[in-house]
Amino acid sequence: MFRASSALTGAMAVALALAGGSALAASGPATHNCFFITEWQGWSSPSPTVVYLRVNSGVYRVDLSVGSDRLRSPGMHLVSKLNDNSSICNPLDLDLAVADEMGIQEPLIAKAITKLTPDEIAAIPHKFRP
Repeated sequence: MFRASSALTGAMAVALALAGGSALAASGPATHNCFFITEWQGWSSPSPTVVYLRVNSGVYRVDLSVGSDRLRSPGMHLVSKLNDNSSICNPLDLDLAVADEMGIQEPLIAKAITKLTPDEIAAIPHKFRP
């Protein structure tokens, strides 16, 4: 029984060490960008390769490697296809397209997503705030 407890304790120590590493990584810049797709409330675009998303917890900037001039046209909608995971933590989680009123879609490819600080949000011109 002592050996089983030692093995269990060793396994728990490894799990805690891994969890500690995950917690440490979660506080770093790479993973603090997560939000749930259901928190997404609005969007705006100041340029063909940048989209600002308003979510419950703030504003996120999405940089696009493939963007569209249509993002700033009247009547356009930003469409996100839901994947298996409802949380957005990195650009690969976003499956975006811009669509017109007829439903014609143009795919957008996200290359970076960044949660903005309150100062960065304040620096966005009002007409481009989501």
